[in-house]
Amino acid sequence: MAMQRCAAHVTAESTTSTVDIPNDEMKGRIIGREGRNIRAFEKETGVDLIIDDTPGVVIVSSFDPVRREVARMSLERLIDDGRIHPSRIEEIVKDSNEEVQELIQRKGKEAVQEVDLHNVHPKLVELLGRLHFRTSYSQNVLRHSIEVAFLSSMMAEMIGLDGTLARRCGLFHDIGKAADHELEGGHPAIGAEILKRHGENKEVVHAALGHHDQILIEHPYTVLVATADACSAARPGSRRESLERYIKRMEELESIALEFQGVQQAFAIQAGRELRVLANAKDTDDAKAAKIARDIAKAFEERLTYPGEIKVTVIRESRFMELAR
Repeated sequence: MAMQRCAAHVTAESTTSTVDIPNDEMKGRIIGREGRNIRAFEKETGVDLIIDDTPGVVIVSSFDPVRREVARMSLERLIDDGRIHPSRIEEIVKDSNEEVQELIQRKGKEAVQEVDLHNVHPKLVELLGRLHFRTSYSQNVLRHSIEVAFLSSMMAEMIGLDGTLARRCGLFHDIGKAADHELEGGHPAIGAEILKRHGENKEVVHAALGHHDQILIEHPYTVLVATADACSAARPGSRRESLERYIKRMEELESIALEFQGVQQAFAIQAGRELRVLANAKDTDDAKAAKIARDIAKAFEERLTYPGEIKVTVIRESRFMELAR
């Protein structure tokens, strides 16, 4: 559970920010005499500063995205200002913290207004704002929540349910992600507890608790939110896979095809949605080529998991060549 809560699939991308610095002399000033500046900065912000041989950048590392943003802003201001000492660090971190808190409130209010909800507890508005700094497989969690709210509302109205209540359920379904590294449990249970504590009705609480099908579905709004959540996460462009996984999948497609007799070469194209297979014309006739295509497609279905479908095209050609002298 601890690994799942703190270690994302691409941890480096989701837990670090880089700050550009004008020259390497600035690194020494950030560290300070006997490390006093870097110690003061890390103490005030609660992040780790990584200063290594990489030219022109300092890395800010923290699992908490809000802390990381405060630290990034503070460091940029200190570099621009040029005066770097413990008391100045304290002052700038305080200002940056206030600015980030204002941004959180603003993002929360904008989300509530966009979804057109009323009578929302100020604490829930703040937690929504914090979701602006959270990502899930590189998908911004606040934008995802707004998307789920609208999808739930449209589906609810189509089947004669309350669209406004469905929007409320959708917007708050991932609210637990704003606090899931501070409290114990998964984000559905944490979100349900927070919503209950701040006076939300049972449909909204249940949608947060049950949108991942972990408990018995008691309310139709929970089913709508679970469906909208799956649609938002699976739509094209919503989530980014890491380059390593992408390359591995391409290699898997090609290597499975090359296992079949008569296959000379295989090329995965169209981001893995199509496989072109070149068959040996001497060893295969049309019937064998058709069987190879069918067998490769069947092997993909049995051995791989993938979204959508993969088109397998087998090409066999005969070449006849003469030289005119």
